[in-house]
Amino acid sequence: MVAVLAALVSACGSAPAGPPVLTWYINPDDGGQAEIARRCTEASGGRYTIATSTLPRQASEQRQQLVRRLAANDSSIDIMSIDPPYVPEFAQAGFLAPMPPAIEVAAREDRVPSSVEASTWQGRMVAVPFWANTQLLWYRESMVAAMGLDMNQPVTWDQLIQAAAQARTQFAAQGVRGESLTVWVNALTESSGGSVITNPGETNPELVQLGLNAPPGIEAARILRAYGDAGIAPPGFPTADEDTSSDTFQSGSAAFMVNYPFIWGKATSAVEEGTLPQSVPDDYGWTIYPRTTPDRPSAPPLGGINLGVGAFSAHPDLAYDATTCITRPDNSAYYMVSNGNPSSRLSVFSDPAVLAKFPMAPVIRDSLTLAAPRPPTAYYAEVSGGIQRTFHPPGAVTPGATNEAATALITAVLRKEALL
Repeated sequence: MVAVLAALVSACGSAPAGPPVLTWYINPDDGGQAEIARRCTEASGGRYTIATSTLPRQASEQRQQLVRRLAANDSSIDIMSIDPPYVPEFAQAGFLAPMPPAIEVAAREDRVPSSVEASTWQGRMVAVPFWANTQLLWYRESMVAAMGLDMNQPVTWDQLIQAAAQARTQFAAQGVRGESLTVWVNALTESSGGSVITNPGETNPELVQLGLNAPPGIEAARILRAYGDAGIAPPGFPTADEDTSSDTFQSGSAAFMVNYPFIWGKATSAVEEGTLPQSVPDDYGWTIYPRTTPDRPSAPPLGGINLGVGAFSAHPDLAYDATTCITRPDNSAYYMVSNGNPSSRLSVFSDPAVLAKFPMAPVIRDSLTLAAPRPPTAYYAEVSGGIQRTFHPPGAVTPGATNEAATALITAVLRKEALL
């Protein structure tokens, strides 16, 4: 009897356990990442299975959940979708597994430069670009026709603010106290030739140097105040996010809007559902993000998602292999068409299916080429929180004074002299 039991135990112990299950923590979407996980599971030939776990909707909450788990050495995190500004923090904390050289070569191929930049920390690529996002300047062609603006040429914030005020129309933007506001302040500062942080890569928080008080930062504050003083902000602007701005623009209340390309899919889907006339998206025009000065190209916002491999994963080699599959050109094109999120791959913007769905794809590509990431720092949460606290509401910003207040608050927080 003992011999028989021993044989049974031995047989059970040697039975195949099946392929490893890689858990991919994803940001909420319309099912595109789950479908790519299924595709890459099939493409692995039985080497692994990818399961998805959905993070909260807000990027800051996604960060909090991942940081808590990784700080506890959570081995269940194999792959994670990370908002680009948090990549340095994760890398500096040792939360990301080292990237194999061959994976880095593949991760750089066919990518928009800004997405590679946003995946790099201390001169090393630490995350794989998945999809990239950027804001365009959207306008209603029927309304702009009478304003005397040539939208085929670069336009400035001052031109648009003046035109909207004279036409007594609105200019939709995101005024909510949240990441959207930091995105706006950073884009204006970068477009003026400056940077929120002037020594990116500094790992000592007490030595981080801020550029908010320099002329480009003050110019950013001036534009925010000019926008607020012109009376062109939609009602409820201090709480307006990207969806609110989209609704204002779609309704025809605003002639201009800065926002991400999702607004196109939102309008065309409403047409398909019969809740919006085709004449509305037919009236949409689009171009590059506004300039701050006529002679300097703008630096549009950069968003999107990068893929990180957890440092405590039991299968980092397989997880990195999976990221290469997830970001293949065919999967990137599928994700853009199905979920409306632009690719980090340059070639995808000339894909026939992408062009059929997004006629503005070439402009998105050009905008991503110009785009500037938010300040690369391991202390991004503190920097962004300080900007949100001091630059809100945008209409109450005072150039110079607000910049000084932001600089003082962020510096004090980084030195552990104050709390947000």
